[in-house]
Amino acid sequence: MEIKDRSKVIFGNEIPEKTVKKANKGKEKYIKKFGDDSNKEYHLSLVDIPTLDFIGAKNLVLSDAPLQLPEKSLVVGNIRMGFGHYRISIALASCAKAMGYNPIWMDLASFDATGSKMIRAQNDLYSLASRISQKSKLFNHFIWEPLNSEGFRKITYNSTDQKNSELLAPLYNDLPKDVPFVATHVWPSQGAVHAGLTHVVNAIPDNWPMGLHLSEGAIHAVQTPFAYLGYKMLNGMAKTPLKGIPENELFEVGHYIDHELVSNIETDVANRIRRINNDEPIRILTSVGGAGAGAKSFLEIVNHLLPLVKENKVALFINLGDHLDMYEFLKNKIPGFENMCETHFDRYELTKDFVNKMEYELVKGVHVFYHKDIFEAVYSTNLLMRQVELLITKPSELAFYPVVKVMMKHIGGHEVYGAVHAQEIGDSTFECPDKKSMTEMLDRLINDKELLIHLNKQIVKLKETGIYNGGYKVVELAVKGK
Repeated sequence: MEIKDRSKVIFGNEIPEKTVKKANKGKEKYIKKFGDDSNKEYHLSLVDIPTLDFIGAKNLVLSDAPLQLPEKSLVVGNIRMGFGHYRISIALASCAKAMGYNPIWMDLASFDATGSKMIRAQNDLYSLASRISQKSKLFNHFIWEPLNSEGFRKITYNSTDQKNSELLAPLYNDLPKDVPFVATHVWPSQGAVHAGLTHVVNAIPDNWPMGLHLSEGAIHAVQTPFAYLGYKMLNGMAKTPLKGIPENELFEVGHYIDHELVSNIETDVANRIRRINNDEPIRILTSVGGAGAGAKSFLEIVNHLLPLVKENKVALFINLGDHLDMYEFLKNKIPGFENMCETHFDRYELTKDFVNKMEYELVKGVHVFYHKDIFEAVYSTNLLMRQVELLITKPSELAFYPVVKVMMKHIGGHEVYGAVHAQEIGDSTFECPDKKSMTEMLDRLINDKELLIHLNKQIVKLKETGIYNGGYKVVELAVKGK
C-alpha cells in the first residue's frame, strides 16, 4: 500500500526538515522494536460487546478470513487511553444506532500488530506521567503542564504523529474505502486517512486547540466555538501565523453525547428537581478516571462528604471504574470505610438493576462500584449520572455531559478550557483546584436548593439550543463525507 507522506506539509504549512527527520527516526524506532508489518494483509471479524448490546455494537478482532460488514455500518475508531476516548466512542455509537446505522467498534490499541504496540507503548508513558504529575508538583509545573498545554499544541508535533500513524494503515485492509468512519482519537483518524478511507471524521475531544489533534485528509469536528476559531486559524501552533483548516473540513457540531442521555434530559432533570424539593439526600457521583490519577483529591472529597452522608444530607456514589486499588487506598486511609459503604463489584446486571430502581426509590448511604470489564467500568458512570444531582469530575470529556458538574483540578493543561466552557454555558461550576475551594463549593450546592435547581434547569435550556447534539452531527458528516 502506497502511503502519502503527510509529515512534511500540514494544511499547506511546510514543516522544518529537522522535524521531519526526527519523525522518520521515531517511526523507524518503533519498527525496529515491534517489527515491520507494512506488507502484511490483516483480516478482521466481528464479535459481540455484551455491555453495549442495547445499541448492537460489534467489536473488530483479528481473523483469518476477510471481513463481512453488515449493511449501513459505521465504524468508530478509538484507542483505550484513560476512559475519555472510550466514553466518546460509546456516545457516537449510540447516536449512530439511533439514526439507523450499525456501530462497529475498532480499538486500534487492541490488536497484535506493530501500530497497536506503538499505541500501547505511548499510552503507558502518558498514564505514568499523568500519575506522577499528581504526586510531584515540580514535575507537574515544569514538565506535564507545559507539555499538555503548549508542547502538544505545536504543529510540528503533528508531523511526528502523522509519521507514526502510518504504522496503523495495514489494520484497515478489510474496511471498504467509503465506509463511514468516526475517530475519537487522532491516531485512528490518521490511520484511516493513510489507508485511503474517504469518509473519515476526526472528532476532536478537547476544547484547547492543539496540533496533536490534526488529521489532514479527514473532516474535523469540534464541540465549541472557541475550538472552532482556534483550529480554523491553527492559532498558537507556531511562532508565526499559519494557514488554517480549509472550508468544509472543519465543523462546530456541539457536545458528543449519547442518544440515551440526550433523549431523557427533561425526564432526568424533572426527577432531580423533585428529589431536591422533597429534601431527599443530594445524590453525588464521583468517578475515578481511566489513568487512576487523583487519589489525594478523592480522599479529601470522600472525607468531607461522609459526615453529610451520616446526616442523610448526601448519598455518595463512587465509581472506581476498573481501579480496585483505589478502594484499597480509601480503606487504608479511612478507618472502617468498608463498613460504611455498599459495594457493587463486578456484577454489572445487578448494577443496572440498582440504577434503574434509583429513579423511583429513596437511596441513602455510600455506594461503591467496580467493574473489571472496560466497557462496564466506563458505562457505569453513564448509567449513574442520569440518577444523580451532582457529578464531581476533572474537566475532561465529562465536562461536556448534561449533568451538573463540580469541577476538580485539571490533570494536564489541555483540560483547563473544558472547565472554562462548561462554567460559561452554565451547567457546571468553575474549576475547584484545592480542598478549600472544593469543599466550599460542595457545601454551597448541597445547602442552596435554588442554585442547584437553577443549574439543572439550565441543562434543559441548553438542550433546546442543540448544544448536546454533536454526536448526531458527527454521524451525519461521516455518512456524507467530503
